[in-house]
Amino acid sequence: MIKGSNVALADLSDSVGSVIVSLSWGSPTGEGDADVSVLLLDANGKVRDDGDFYFYNHPVAADGSVQLLGKTPTADGSEDRISFDLTAVASGIDRVVLAASRYGGARFGELEDVRITLADAAGENLLRFSVDDVGSVTAVIFGELYRRGEGWKFRAVGQGYEAGLAGLATDFGVDIEDDADTEAEGALESAAGAPQADEPGPAPTEEPARQATLEAIPAPRRPEEEVAEPAKSAARPRTAKKKVTLPKAVKKSLAENDSWKQARLFPVSVLKSDRDRETRATSVLLSVMAQVPEFSRRLTAGFGAPAGSMETFTEVSLPHGDNPRRPDGVIRVERAGKLWTALVETKTNGNALKADQVQAYMDIAARRGYEAVITLTNDVALEGRPLIDVKIDKRRKHKVALWHMSWAEVAHQAQMLIRHEGVSNAAHAWLLQELLHYLQHENSGCHGFQNMGPAWVPVRNGIDDETLCQGDARALEVVENWERLIRQVCLRLGGELGQKVLPVQRAKRGTDPTERRIRLADQLCLHGRLQAELRIDGTPGVLAISADLRTGKLRTGIEIPTPEQGYPLSWAKRLVRRLSEAPADLHVETLVDSDTGGPRGTLERLRPEPADLLPKDNVTKITGFRLSLLKSMGSGRGNAETGFIRSVDDAVNRFYTTVVVHLDAPTTRRTASK
Repeated sequence: MIKGSNVALADLSDSVGSVIVSLSWGSPTGEGDADVSVLLLDANGKVRDDGDFYFYNHPVAADGSVQLLGKTPTADGSEDRISFDLTAVASGIDRVVLAASRYGGARFGELEDVRITLADAAGENLLRFSVDDVGSVTAVIFGELYRRGEGWKFRAVGQGYEAGLAGLATDFGVDIEDDADTEAEGALESAAGAPQADEPGPAPTEEPARQATLEAIPAPRRPEEEVAEPAKSAARPRTAKKKVTLPKAVKKSLAENDSWKQARLFPVSVLKSDRDRETRATSVLLSVMAQVPEFSRRLTAGFGAPAGSMETFTEVSLPHGDNPRRPDGVIRVERAGKLWTALVETKTNGNALKADQVQAYMDIAARRGYEAVITLTNDVALEGRPLIDVKIDKRRKHKVALWHMSWAEVAHQAQMLIRHEGVSNAAHAWLLQELLHYLQHENSGCHGFQNMGPAWVPVRNGIDDETLCQGDARALEVVENWERLIRQVCLRLGGELGQKVLPVQRAKRGTDPTERRIRLADQLCLHGRLQAELRIDGTPGVLAISADLRTGKLRTGIEIPTPEQGYPLSWAKRLVRRLSEAPADLHVETLVDSDTGGPRGTLERLRPEPADLLPKDNVTKITGFRLSLLKSMGSGRGNAETGFIRSVDDAVNRFYTTVVVHLDAPTTRRTASK
């Protein structure tokens, strides 16, 4: 589409009751990012109240009409998706504005290929609009959905705002707190919730940057029925209802000794075969989904399911020629008299999906008017690479979407809700805890990606004896499985931290994912290394992982920039002081603006003499510091204690918990969105 053009959604697809809007961008470094926001406007072009504004602190509509699904990595940046159930949008809403904003003084001109796409309920892309001329702006309206008669249309807007998120929101009637001190402090606590007792506050030296950040954060007003008498303290009460999360401290047990096993809602001791594990896992998951709407919406919104009354079923028999088929499960969602139905096929342990089985379910779904087939296994899907190739009969008017989800993603979403974001009541929190305990038990078979594949050993041997040649298909298989492993590491770490953790994929704009993997496979053949980078919200740099198959070593590291003010010796002393509890074998290297390289040494040697980190000539400019840890790499292809997968997980966890947590968080909006 071009700027200013519009199109009726019904002219593009028959399945537009639910749509997925994706806002995406890339950057030369792979680190550029932005935040999406949605505004629901009435006929006057204003929000009815601040509850019609959805952003990082208010991501989900109570009626299910809007849900911010979060970011997924692309070849050269990231894609932020939003799920809309257009049938649930209130009748008083005339327009839906789709926007994004940058933070910390960043501009959209620093990003590349800024665009918006819209897909129907079957996952088929219907339209695309590339936004140009965004050099100096910090917020952009990509487009808008608006009513026309009984249907919806999309308009390509591409309007920029130099005043950022605050300026954009103010134009549409969102209340912004202008006071730079106490009012901004209240805005933060109103939007994000008052800090807990164990949450550290900002350092005094960060106050100017924090104050400027707060001025750009809209503070949703409390609905009139929730307005209470002003509190005597300066802190404002939360506007959102309090949600239940699990306590961080483990409750003391009443058991006589450690041999006593706590009674569980979903026992795993009776599971004897793969069929038992598959049947039990399906039933456990679907039953919890039917009872905990916050959880089920997280899992199904991205598949185009509406918000509504959900029922789930297992072992349903459906006619298919002479041999009826029995999918592992069925999900049905009812809203306003309309049904959304998905067939579910699950696998546990290392069992792979069968192409003919999935194809049969796709055919059944198409004939019966079902909307989707969802596959659920321990495997992790890759961008541009379907797990199962199925044939779609394009002559059929009704389209069926094929979606895949990993058990690791299910566990991640449960963790995020019960440990960080909260659910509506204690019973729901307990159900999710029981589900998570089941999924993480060694006997459940739901462990996520756990095998580097048959090519792992031959590739390692080929690197050792220098016989692995570029173009070897086995090297490409290892690279693909490495990417799956890194995606799973992001899910696990993100679930533990309650933060967004995404892989950084540095590639030129428009690079095909397969071409990128082939290039990485050639580099593996030449240098014997697998490399990846993770971007973690709230950290000062990108966490790098390198697996050297020649030496059998894993290196985890991070580069942190120098402060904008101060003196080199002060920087070195402050860094060493912050790392007082880090491992003694932590390797510290000074980054300089010359090719000679800067001083380096272990933390144990540098603790008494931080000045050893400074160049001897006192002239060379210091640009930052690189911190890294080395660890022996597991040799096995599986997830055993001596396996490669376990060693990567352990290395990332150790580096984050012993090094990264002690570093300064960037003084940007990120501190305000938690």
